[in-house]
This record gives sequence, structure tokens and C-alpha cells, in this order.
Amino acid sequence: MFGRRKKQQLDFDREKQIPAVRKSICTGEETAGFRDRDTGKFHEVMLLKSAADLKSFMEMYNIQETPETIY
Repeated sequence: MFGRRKKQQLDFDREKQIPAVRKSICTGEETAGFRDRDTGKFHEVMLLKSAADLKSFMEMYNIQETPETIY
């Protein structure tokens, strides 16, 4: 009931989705996820609090290239 939430792994289709980091202009908050190539809709996966979180996201989904940044 209480405690840390388990990270939910989203299915990542490399042909239909692009890894991306959405960054807030106002607060600077960063969220990692995937952007749909067809619709442009962003699917949020995790909140990024440090560079280690981004590295963890990239390792979790085996992403080699730097994710694009969306503002």
C-alpha cells in the first residue's frame, strides 16, 4: 500500500515512437517518455530529477542516442 512505486515499463516501438524529454519552460521540470511519430502525442514514463535518472531511462529502454527535447 505505502512505499515506492514500481517503475512501469511502457512498450516501446522504435518504428512508431521517438524517445524524448519534455521540459517545462516555466519550472524547468523534465519528464522522459516517448513521442508518437504520427500523432505527436507524448507518453510520459518518468520524472527526471538528475542526470542519473536520464541515464537510467536510457538503460531501461536500451536507447543509444540522446533523446530529443520538447518544450
